[in-house]
Amino acid sequence: MIHEVFMPALSSTMTEGKIVSWTKEPGDQVEKGETVVVVESDKADMDVESFYAGTLAAIIIPAGGTATVGAPIALLAETEAEIEEAKQKAAALSSGSAGGTNSAAAPAQPAVPTASAVPAEAPAAPAPAAASGRPIVSPRARKLAKTLKVDLATVNGSGPHGRIIADDVQKAAGKTPTPPVAVQAPLSTVPATFSAAPLASAAPAVAADITLNVPVAQLTPLTTMQRAVTDNMNVSLGVPVFRASYTIATDALDALYKKIKPKGVTMSALLAKAVADTLVAHPLLNTSYSSEGIRYPDGINIAMAVTMPDGGLITPVLKAADQQDIYSLSRTWKDLVARSRTKQLQPDEYNSGTFTISNLGMFGVDSFDAILPPGQGSILAIGASKPTVVANADGTLGVQRQMTVNITCDHRNIYGADAAAFLKDLADKIENDTASLTL
Repeated sequence: MIHEVFMPALSSTMTEGKIVSWTKEPGDQVEKGETVVVVESDKADMDVESFYAGTLAAIIIPAGGTATVGAPIALLAETEAEIEEAKQKAAALSSGSAGGTNSAAAPAQPAVPTASAVPAEAPAAPAPAAASGRPIVSPRARKLAKTLKVDLATVNGSGPHGRIIADDVQKAAGKTPTPPVAVQAPLSTVPATFSAAPLASAAPAVAADITLNVPVAQLTPLTTMQRAVTDNMNVSLGVPVFRASYTIATDALDALYKKIKPKGVTMSALLAKAVADTLVAHPLLNTSYSSEGIRYPDGINIAMAVTMPDGGLITPVLKAADQQDIYSLSRTWKDLVARSRTKQLQPDEYNSGTFTISNLGMFGVDSFDAILPPGQGSILAIGASKPTVVANADGTLGVQRQMTVNITCDHRNIYGADAAAFLKDLADKIENDTASLTL
């Protein structure tokens, strides 16, 4: 029997996925439960296992290509007699409506699959990192190990959580790791005319103006994560929001941070703890709007925006932040950030937030407005803490460290007075009750 390996839905919002790498090649034997492909969803790279045993007869979508959820990406033959038939079927699917692009040269436009496009029993499913005792391996390291004929079981990983990276494979093969080379695209200061010709490749390309003989333009296709962020932001445009600002003195918070930083506490965890503890008294700020009514979640899950090295952003979530002490929160946050950089977070670790914090204070930004994430009622934008001249109650002048926070709320379930009361209590906690953050 010939089985189709489908593009799985790795998260509730995923509509398409990108093939990072195939761990098997056509003709290779595949065991049930064995990883056959690494797929990039909107925020993470995840191993996908086969539900069947057999021979990988044909790959429909190669590495670098994309496919909509539910579309076939490979064919698995149970017997040798079926291999040729599977190859012919794959060729027909590749030239027909396979639901994706079989080449990285033409990125697919995101498409939302219909209910009938998704099989009742998908032949492939994501495997959690290090499932069944297997080592965690980066896609590049896995491909390099195959080229250098290195047994990954003998390699010690030096990446986050013991993940095997390309340098580890090169060392195991007796080679000197090659540092990455940064290439800077040439810039042109001469005005030029853009070509109307369609892109022939999804890779960054520089067109040339024959008359001027200088670069004209560079177009870099969006990554899967960047497309997901774009889709989310477009959804947010339809939400009626309001914004409110508040200035908070941070001298007490800064003093506390300086005191407990040597114990591994991060400022991000401190801010998350202050917000979570304040939300306990203001549960409406932790809700979301739906057509059926106002949804009150069963916990306070603080999501915080983190930029990714290759572009885009992700929002790791500190679950039940009000129930954890500051030291546990800090350890959890460091772990979440480390795994988000290598795209090892599970979907529930970045899409389960009930309240989001976006902090640009470390860049020196004084104040900014944040866009409300879909499915949430509030997001808090935090600016930099800076020394500010203030007038004291006795009429004298003094210097006080202050930061400005701006909250964006869904006006369908949260009103201005609700947000103002939350900001007032948050300021009171940061200015006068920092001791409670260490309890």
